[in-house]
Amino acid sequence: MKYAAAFAAIASLLVSCASAQEPEASAPVASDVTGTLFVAQKRGNTITKVDLASGEEVLRRDSCTNPHELATSPNGRHVALACYGGTTIDIFNTDTLERTHSVELGENARPHGIVWHENGHIYSTAEGRQSIFWIRSPLSQMPDVFEYATGKRGSHMLVVAPDARTAWTTDLGSRTVTRVDLLTRRVPLSVTVGEEPEGIALTPDGETLWVSARGSNQAFALDPESMEVRSTVETGAFPLRLAIRPQGDVAVTSDLMDSGLSVIDLETAKVTRQISVDVASNAQQRFQVTILWSDDGTRVYVAETASNTVAEVDYATGEVLRRLPGGEGGDGLAILP
Repeated sequence: MKYAAAFAAIASLLVSCASAQEPEASAPVASDVTGTLFVAQKRGNTITKVDLASGEEVLRRDSCTNPHELATSPNGRHVALACYGGTTIDIFNTDTLERTHSVELGENARPHGIVWHENGHIYSTAEGRQSIFWIRSPLSQMPDVFEYATGKRGSHMLVVAPDARTAWTTDLGSRTVTRVDLLTRRVPLSVTVGEEPEGIALTPDGETLWVSARGSNQAFALDPESMEVRSTVETGAFPLRLAIRPQGDVAVTSDLMDSGLSVIDLETAKVTRQISVDVASNAQQRFQVTILWSDDGTRVYVAETASNTVAEVDYATGEVLRRLPGGEGGDGLAILP
């Protein structure tokens, strides 16, 4: 699918979703899974907690305008929210969902992708400013905030190296992936990768950067330093996100127009399975976006923004175990054990 056609198709789906009769989440089902799922609702302007054992939403709070991606702090006490409809990164207490901090990024920031690194710092894209931000000591009264220009349109999602020396963004509008050196401030390196690259993930060993291009139905393996493409993989339709299993053996793409997941073996760079989260004819009613692995790699959580649900998928069998409440336009996901 070419760039213009992909853009037209996604716009059409968005219009259809606004008027479609939306399927509801099923009644809560108990599970042996423990932990808490956090969901950002981009239409509801809220953030919620879902208890994974009971399958029930246990708390909902107002957040900010059009919130998108979420990230939890290394100690699990806070969750940070990228306020895509505004200019801030807002931070909430994970127990009460009370807002504790708000970090201003500047005019027209539109933060989207977010990482709360093991070093305690937050990194975020700022799509409206064509940049990324490094927020050092985000829980202090006056955090240090550093901005790095990508110079590319639609710097949307990002990943950060384990040593926090480098970050990479997918730039939807420019059709590029950009490497940003966070310490030496070398000129960013951008390469064209498919049509509308959006999903991005780094292998646990930091040796390979994986990107999904939703407009060309492909995933790419890149050398994270040289940015050369090592492998190209054909995926399902409109792979909006890409997430690597914690074990580092496979990646999955969230194929919006198929209501499915493509499973990519990272050693062979081949799709080995297709998992149906719903039938393709329900793609408009589901509108699946963000995907998230459980910490043990046994389940995949899939945000279904139009139906206000989050599908819980068993990785081994491909079975949809249950649909959890996602709130109004649930998108960003995070889990605490």
